[in-house]
Amino acid sequence: KTQFVTLIILVSFVTSLVTGIVTVTLVNQAPPLMTQTINKVIEKVTPGSINSKENQTTAVVISGQDFVVKAVEKVSSAVMSVIATKDLPVFEQYFVNPFGQDEFFKQFIPPELLPNLQVPQYRQKGTENRQISAGTGFFISSDGLIATNKHVVSDKEATYWIIMNDGKKLKAKVLALDPLQDVAILKIDDGAPPASGYNFIPLGDSEKIKVGQTVIAIGNALGEFQNTVSVGVISGLHRSIVASGAAGGDELLQELIQTDAAINPGNSGGPLLDLSGKAIGINTAMAQGAESVGFSLPINLVQKDLADIKQFGKIEYAYLGVRYTIINAQVKEEKKLSVDYGALLSKGPKDEPAIMANSPAEKMGLKEGDIILEFNGVKITQSDTLSSLINRHRAGEKITLKVLAGGKESNFSGTLESRPEGL
Repeated sequence: KTQFVTLIILVSFVTSLVTGIVTVTLVNQAPPLMTQTINKVIEKVTPGSINSKENQTTAVVISGQDFVVKAVEKVSSAVMSVIATKDLPVFEQYFVNPFGQDEFFKQFIPPELLPNLQVPQYRQKGTENRQISAGTGFFISSDGLIATNKHVVSDKEATYWIIMNDGKKLKAKVLALDPLQDVAILKIDDGAPPASGYNFIPLGDSEKIKVGQTVIAIGNALGEFQNTVSVGVISGLHRSIVASGAAGGDELLQELIQTDAAINPGNSGGPLLDLSGKAIGINTAMAQGAESVGFSLPINLVQKDLADIKQFGKIEYAYLGVRYTIINAQVKEEKKLSVDYGALLSKGPKDEPAIMANSPAEKMGLKEGDIILEFNGVKITQSDTLSSLINRHRAGEKITLKVLAGGKESNFSGTLESRPEGL
């Protein structure tokens, strides 16, 4: 019995030893935990032979944080403060005796008190050039074109300066103001650009951005802290808000990008960047009383404005020439319609015609009561309205409409024109 027990103990010990050796070997050969590779990507791979140390494959990995740092380093010199200055009156205070030398009051007031009866008055003493506002802008071309918000440069009597990242101060002029959107294009008005040109931020495509995508906002926070960087994500797309605080009063802003990257007063006009360092938006508004709710205009608006300036010398908007009602469940039920989306061509609130005279719509043959279902293949809905789709295009572009007319679907083709003055 003693020999049998000893044998069992010996077999158990040997089995445990072998199991331990095998386990340690497998652990050492196992790949790293998944948590060690999150947010890392291969930046560069050099193909080579596995058997040669000189030609072995090498991989350089960078984290999401490194992407942000690289993007900021690349564009920081292209972001500047936009300062507005203006000659303002200077007032001085002086004192006068309200009773003067009037004999009537002298009989009631002791003579020794009269000199001490002085009241303050104010009078203008010349003017002084002062800073009246501060915002942000960024170069969009090497020859000195700058994008910013229209409300940053809305004062026609002001002089505008840019303070670059290295402290250099240059004068700028307003080249064009977007008549509908909060966008302005400036140009350096202080001599020729440097031989190498100004560092500028390439423009991305705001049609391709996605909710959840990481973004970077840069701006002159509070009008004091230049090139302040904040990082967040795109929280929503196609937002509509009423923005207040601009010189022109309340303004309806549509098709906005919502982000939780911190946007503060003074950030207006600064770029919203993707991780490659391309501008995908212009920071323009923030929600008061809320945290991490900011809004940016899509950069494709700037792309369109630049194309207009080059072709027409000013910013223009395309024009179809219709009045319409967006179809929703309520409109469908009230009008007894057969479709639940589209733009119903209808008269205006003051009985204005649905189809404007001599407009592209009239030339295309559209009639009141027709329903435009698609614009260049895009369905017309409450988020993609007819007006927003038209505004994405330029005057002179050819378009195709899918229209429900007389109960039948048909395609109509035509050319957008420049919007008439006053519309």
